[in-house]
Order: sequence, then C-alpha cells, then structure tokens
Amino acid sequence: MDSHRFLFVSLDAALITDLAWQVHREGHDVKYYVEAESDREIGDGFVPKTDDWRAEVEWADVIVFDDIWVGSDIGTGALAQELREEGKAVVGGTPNTDQLEEDRGYAMQILEEHGVNTIEHHVFEDFDAGIQHVQENPAPYVIKPLGEVQNVKRLLYVGDEDDGSDVVDVLRAYKKAWGHRMKGFQLQRKVEGVEIAICGFSNGDRFIDQVNFNFEHKKLFPGNIGPSTGEMGTSMFWGGRNRLFEETVGTLEGWLAAEGYVGSIDINCIVNETGIYPLEFTPRFGYPTIALQEESFESSTGQFFYDLAHGNDPELEVHNGYQIGVRVVLPPFPFDDGKTYDENSRNAAVVFETESRDGIHLEDTKKVEGQWRVAGESGMPLVVTGKGDTMQNARRQAYERVDNIVVPNRYYRDDIGERWIDGDGDRLQAWGYLGPAD
Repeated sequence: MDSHRFLFVSLDAALITDLAWQVHREGHDVKYYVEAESDREIGDGFVPKTDDWRAEVEWADVIVFDDIWVGSDIGTGALAQELREEGKAVVGGTPNTDQLEEDRGYAMQILEEHGVNTIEHHVFEDFDAGIQHVQENPAPYVIKPLGEVQNVKRLLYVGDEDDGSDVVDVLRAYKKAWGHRMKGFQLQRKVEGVEIAICGFSNGDRFIDQVNFNFEHKKLFPGNIGPSTGEMGTSMFWGGRNRLFEETVGTLEGWLAAEGYVGSIDINCIVNETGIYPLEFTPRFGYPTIALQEESFESSTGQFFYDLAHGNDPELEVHNGYQIGVRVVLPPFPFDDGKTYDENSRNAAVVFETESRDGIHLEDTKKVEGQWRVAGESGMPLVVTGKGDTMQNARRQAYERVDNIVVPNRYYRDDIGERWIDGDGDRLQAWGYLGPAD
C-alpha cells in the first residue's frame, strides 16, 4: 500500500481524532489541527499535531474537514471549495451543502425540488408565531432549533400530545431561556414509524456502490428516554442502492456532483407502510457513526479516503453483517458544568482489563506517558464497537468490550441495537424497503 499525507482539520470541536488515528496506524503520514483551545489536547499522544493547518496545505495529499462549523458559524464548505479550486484533494462540503444542515427549510426545499416527499414543516423566527400555529393546527410536532444553537442537542423536542399543548409549553419555555440565542426553529409534524439514516459516500462525481444504513440512539437513557444528547450509540449494516437509497440520498447524486461534494452524507428518515419521510441532513461525517463505519471497513481506511478525495472509484470492502457502537461518557455529559467535570472527569484514567484494543475508538482522549486519559471538556472519551453476523452477536461483542474498560463514573446505554431485534428489521422488510431497487 502506498503511503499518503493526510491533514485533518477541526475548526471547532475536535471530532475527527479517531479517523486520524486509524489512518496514522495504517502507516500514512498524518497531521491534525484543532482550533478550539479547550479541545487542543484531544488526540495528544495518538496522532501528530500542527498549530497552523494552512501552513500544511501544500504538504498534504488529502485535506479532511470534520464538520461544517468554523466556531459558531458554518464555513468549512467554503474553505473546501476554495482549496479544490486550487487543485487540492479535499474531503468536505460546499457552502450549499453546509446550508443543508444549518437551514432546515432550505434542506426540505432541495429535497422537494428533486421529487422527494417531505413532512409538513414550517420555519419560524418568532416564538409567538410558532405557538399560534400549533394552537390553530393542533397535532404532535417536533421542535428543531436552527443555526448554531442546534448543536445544543437537548433543545430538540419531540411532542407527545395530540393537541400540541406540550409543544406550546416548551416553546414558551424556550422563548424565556433561549430567545437571545435561538435565531429560529422548525416545527415538523410528528410521524410514527422506523427511524433510519441512509448514508452514501460521494467522490465528487457519484456515490460508491456500498450504502450505509444506520440507526441513531439519541436519548441519554435506555428505552429512549431522557435528554437528547446528539448520540449515545449507533447500530448499522451495509447494503446496496436499494429503494431507501434511491428515493432519498440517491435523488441528489447529480446535484451533489454539480456541487463537487466529497465525503459522507446521510438523510435521517422516518419510514412506515405509507412512505419515506426525510427528517434532516448530515452533510459531513456523523459522530460516532464514522468510528463504527471504520470498524466495518475491511480494506484500507486511508486508501479509501485518498481515492474518494481524488475522484477515483474506491475499492471498499465492508463487513457483511451488523455493527453497533456504544458511546461511553462521563459527568456532566450531555450538560455543560465545569465544576462537575473538574471534580469527576478531567484527566480521569482509562484502564483496560485486557491487552486488546480491538473495537476501542477515540473521542475526547489523550495519551500521557502511555496512559490513556480523558481530555477536553465534554465527557465523551470513547466509542466501543462490535460486529457480528446478527445484531445480537454484534451487541454481545461490543458490550463484552465495554465490560473490560474501567473509568470511574462512566455511563452508557445498554440497549443499542435492541430496536432492530425487537421489530424494526422485520417492519422494514415487510414494507419492502430492504430489497433491491425496482
């Protein structure tokens, strides 16, 4: 395998440490830049760092951006586009693809222009207008904040009451507590069904043939209760360009090619017996999804992203089965409380009861004199993965690995993958979504 030079760039939080570590372990030259001062220690001892990413652009064979954010504003898409125009190979988006995540109304408009049915949705900049809409059109709704504040994942609210009264109460509370930061929000009608994300990898011209289907577990506690966290774990499998793909991500293949988009992009959907209903885009890597995708790669991760960034047709081999990833977290996750973090989690030792590090993936971790320690300020040190020929076997392997890790005050969900076993897989099959495309 040829060795390549990779520059990984985090212009907000440090999110891509594990991918950089994996590529580095494969023998490629790696440099990693982290903009956020609070996160700069993340990855220390695992991957080489740089203090000036722009000074390394000419050195790099591939530049990888981890997110759409530059601080509190979107902007990596513009940087990626600028670098491509200069002839550099980049994994990253464009200004328009960044907007798919930042502006949910724009995202739904793009889907509708490409013939995709969307759930009834309305964007509001005024809380009172949103409250009035719910009162005049009573139904269960989902509240989705817009702009930078959408990264505060616990603000996403899924309504339960048929008359929308709980949504009205939440909007009134948000107006008082978040009115100064929340520039707007989307109200989306709640739809019942199976929630599934369809993820494709684009090389700037077309999607590769392998399609990733993943199931997010966003709530903090087992049983899908508690505050939203962004993600507590993921289950997944790989397949072909079936109906789910062709009627969602696949409809945008030409549009993304015109944009020059390179990397992974997924659409999270609710599906039921009547149709496929897109919820939101992730026009970047998902976290911890990318760690689990790495675990399922059976060919070189570095070569895959090198080929993707250079517009080649990657020869990607993936695990033919099921995979799950479990996020192991510490107090005060998912909340921000510096005192609690300092007392319980900062610099905590991560101890392994076996020599194996199989299935262990980095998030907010550093290595000091050979000792793994918690880094940063978010309380998300590790993702632990497993795979198997069934979802149950993948679960068994992942949780056996979790049991071999000792970190004081750790917590995690112990039900990742159970929704598939309890019926989601059977429902998707019965509704005809998992077979080949017609």
